[in-house]
Amino acid sequence: MTNEKDKFNKRFVYTAIIGIAIVMAILTVSTIWASSKTLFATDEAVSAVSSFYLEAMADQRARTITNLINNNFDHMDKALTVIEGADIKSQEELRNVLGRIKLVLSLNRFALVDEDNIVYTQYTTYEGGSRYEFLSEEKLDEKVISTVYMYGSSKQLCLAIPVDGLTVMGRQFKACFVLIDIGDITNLLAFEDDRDTYFALYMKNGANLSDTDLGLIDPKKNILKSIGDYTSPEAREKLTADFEGGNEGSVTLDSKGVQETLCYAPVPNTGWMLAVLIHESVINEQFREIRENSHLISRTLIVVTLLSMAVFAAVLLLQARKILMMKLENERKNSRIFQNMANTDSMTSVRNKHAYSEYENHLNILLRSGELGNEIAVLVCDINGLKHVNDTKGHAAGDQLIKDATALICEHFIHGAVFRIGGDEFAVILHDKGYTTMDETIAAINKEIEENIEKDKVVISIGYSVLKAEDTQIHDVFERADQMMYERKKELKGMGAKTRE
Repeated sequence: MTNEKDKFNKRFVYTAIIGIAIVMAILTVSTIWASSKTLFATDEAVSAVSSFYLEAMADQRARTITNLINNNFDHMDKALTVIEGADIKSQEELRNVLGRIKLVLSLNRFALVDEDNIVYTQYTTYEGGSRYEFLSEEKLDEKVISTVYMYGSSKQLCLAIPVDGLTVMGRQFKACFVLIDIGDITNLLAFEDDRDTYFALYMKNGANLSDTDLGLIDPKKNILKSIGDYTSPEAREKLTADFEGGNEGSVTLDSKGVQETLCYAPVPNTGWMLAVLIHESVINEQFREIRENSHLISRTLIVVTLLSMAVFAAVLLLQARKILMMKLENERKNSRIFQNMANTDSMTSVRNKHAYSEYENHLNILLRSGELGNEIAVLVCDINGLKHVNDTKGHAAGDQLIKDATALICEHFIHGAVFRIGGDEFAVILHDKGYTTMDETIAAINKEIEENIEKDKVVISIGYSVLKAEDTQIHDVFERADQMMYERKKELKGMGAKTRE
């Protein structure tokens, strides 16, 4: 009986040991399997986050270019309104008007084209039929967005709109256009992230427009041809089809075992594709601690393996979402910083021409909706004698004159919005308290300016006008103020103030 009991106890012990060993083996194998599957899922999450971030980045940059194009088309319409309202009788008068358009609307390469394809710019005229493909048409019926190559390797974005019924100097004009240097667009889109992120602009045929580096891809080579070294033939065919069809998408690149994600999006109406690439190791690095902790937990807590994996998956998704939100928040912060820089004049620290255009558009919206009210005034201020100071005392003295003029304007119009809209030209918008105190403020500053003539200090010609019932846009008020400013400049010249001459 005892022997039977001892045998039973031994069998029970052996069975328990073997059972525990089997359970431990199963748990160990399942833990290793679950750990490997978890790491694989983490890599998939990293790839998804990376692709999503890149797609959002590419789409945002494409919208930036679209906004630039739309703003230029809007300014071209305004320029045509100015030209139609001017009584131009000679090429010299036309060039003067084009010069004013350049200053006021920031259209640096604005040109008119007559019915014989003669191009008129601020400085010259030339035959444009051989340079611009859109001029081969006898008549333009719609807006044109095209890419032109000039002076060898120089690449330009050309924006053209048809002109209907415009006659200047007895000649009929059929179009106007602006040229925007691709390099300026590249600078507008430039990243600042220690070369972890790359972008480039391409034609649909794969040619690099921006000459910028795209990581693995040589900027001097066609992307559709050179990408075959880093991806499969199927992926290369998809990229080629997407470029030709103007479709957004992504492709995975592999260089010596290191994978990168390339995302691309079309820039509407340009025939361009914008491509963005980020080192996947940058995002992987941010997931390293989570992965290591997960691996440790899965090895040490065998009993709660399945629960640990579930918790880890939840934590991983939350962390992935948090990292994505942080990335997007940083992107928004960078956008706000860029917006502030784009709206501030670097020399005087007051708002610039771009900020004035945005403010003017905002006021025009309120004006059209009837929410603006009538107490709005626009002042145009022009510095007298800046060219004389630059020519006789140097540009450093000229820069100081601009700063002194800014200080004088800001000191008196403390309740107004001050903008530097040209080299020597400022605009001030007054409402509320600035509007009600406008008369005494203008009287005070004009008194100081007239005293400055004798003291050889800063002299400013100021013109102003208020919003009238018949005005349809703020530019109408600006035009009257601008005209008054020129009359004031003549008056100050009679008092001894220096002018541009």
